[in-house]
Amino acid sequence: METADPDMNCPNCLSLRAEVDALKHLVLEMRQSLDALQLTLSQTQTELTETKVTLVQTQAKLARARKNSSNSSKPPSSDIVKAKKPSTAGRRKKRKIGGQPGHSKHERIFSLSDADQQHRYELDTCPHCASQHLEVWPGAEKTTYQYELVDQPILLHAHQRPAYWCPDCYQIHHAPLPVNVRKGGLVGPELTALIGYLKGNGHMSYATIQSLLDDGLSCSLSAGMLAKVIQKVSQALARPYEEMIQVLPQQNTLNIDETGHPENGKLLWNWVFRTPDFTCFSIEDSRGAQVLEDLLGTECEATLGSDYYSSYRAFMKKAPVTVQFCLAHLIREARFIAQSSTKTIANYGQRVLDGLKALFKLIHQREKIPPDTFRRRLERQRDRFLRQVRRTQAGGQAAVLAKRFRTHGREYFTLITQPGMDPTNNVAERAIRFCVIDRLITRGTRGIPGRQWCERIWSTRATCAQKGQRLFHFIREALQAHFAGTPAPYLSTPTPPYPCLNCGGLRNSSRSKPSIKRSLYRLSIQYSARWHPSIWNPNFCRTVILASFPSATPAVIRRNPSRRNA
Repeated sequence: METADPDMNCPNCLSLRAEVDALKHLVLEMRQSLDALQLTLSQTQTELTETKVTLVQTQAKLARARKNSSNSSKPPSSDIVKAKKPSTAGRRKKRKIGGQPGHSKHERIFSLSDADQQHRYELDTCPHCASQHLEVWPGAEKTTYQYELVDQPILLHAHQRPAYWCPDCYQIHHAPLPVNVRKGGLVGPELTALIGYLKGNGHMSYATIQSLLDDGLSCSLSAGMLAKVIQKVSQALARPYEEMIQVLPQQNTLNIDETGHPENGKLLWNWVFRTPDFTCFSIEDSRGAQVLEDLLGTECEATLGSDYYSSYRAFMKKAPVTVQFCLAHLIREARFIAQSSTKTIANYGQRVLDGLKALFKLIHQREKIPPDTFRRRLERQRDRFLRQVRRTQAGGQAAVLAKRFRTHGREYFTLITQPGMDPTNNVAERAIRFCVIDRLITRGTRGIPGRQWCERIWSTRATCAQKGQRLFHFIREALQAHFAGTPAPYLSTPTPPYPCLNCGGLRNSSRSKPSIKRSLYRLSIQYSARWHPSIWNPNFCRTVILASFPSATPAVIRRNPSRRNA
């Protein structure tokens, strides 16, 4: 059956067809509009994602820009722009420049016997009435003292040795030189000590020292000669420095810190170990826990004060050490978190700050509270603080810090069980500050000799300052001992000697309870010396004890021998 075509002349059919065509056109336009809207929506979503990423990056940059010396470990010199602190009513006025009220006056007390030269000034007539009848009034003299350089502070000594002809052996002979003259060469011990002091303690370059000696002291030395002089000082300080390295694992308390040290475009790390007795520096290739393992060994039982760097946490798993993490670093981190733009994170940071403020308020009252009472209060304050900060609903850095308190929260309160331990690591940071200044001035070292010089002179300088000794006098004594071939003076506290596991020589140890391996080694030394004096040999004894205890190799052997023995 065929369908009849609509009548093209029918008005209804024509109107219906027009409506259908209009609807088709409308649908086509709507589809086009929908496609455009979908494209716009896709572009908007892409832009929104990019905006979110940019916002996160901007917030991170803003947070880094807000870091300064008060809320991070950045030095105060990096605070280029500091906002003015808001003035508060009743705030103390800024102190004036110079001596403050109550400051004790520094006076130098001399006597005539201290003066190298005396000058006397007399009157012939009275300066008031020109009378010539003047009498000396004993006890009313006025004396003014003044330091001054002599005309020629450096003397050139000529050590002349006549030639003697021996007709029996047909040879020319000369009298031997004194040992200090022969080993000192062109520069004597006193001037060598002065050059080492200027180089090590004054941050002076070879050119500056050369100019000072030539212009001011009439002594012309080349830069190469100055470098040789510095190496002599370094060799004179080698034994006192190695003595400190040897007794480092036996210390009861160690504050440790590290900083970068450039050398020929390569970044090394300068480690500082500060004990109550001495301060020791060591420049290493790494910042990892292996350095601590090599220097302290895995049997070290000391109490370490440090920041929360990962190397110290890794060393805690390898050695039976006790750690006191620095509370000053924690305060700066909490202060930075409290300045976050996210309210929940900022509230957590402020809660940590409030707890630390209450803790330090109690610590500052230590001298006024009996020890037992202070310890109980400190334990209660610790438990209260850890309960408040171990959990948080905030994310980001607040969650990271809360996890740290859950893992190592008690390591921030080791001072409770170790009363003499400092809650901060300021002693190590102050000791390493001199090295940072030297690094900024000298731009690091160029090789192993320069590295050894820095280690030895920095350790000597810090230890002398710690003990109240004069650095120049110690350098001079070390040089005199080095030139004369006698034992060098001690930097660490001397104790009864024990045989060194490395070389067999006599070393000093401050360890009150020696390990079993070291005790057996001492017994083997005593046995071989008493019953077999003809075969007494440190190498033989070391072989015996290492054969019985293969793990008894000391930490110093695991260090870089090419650098230590250079």
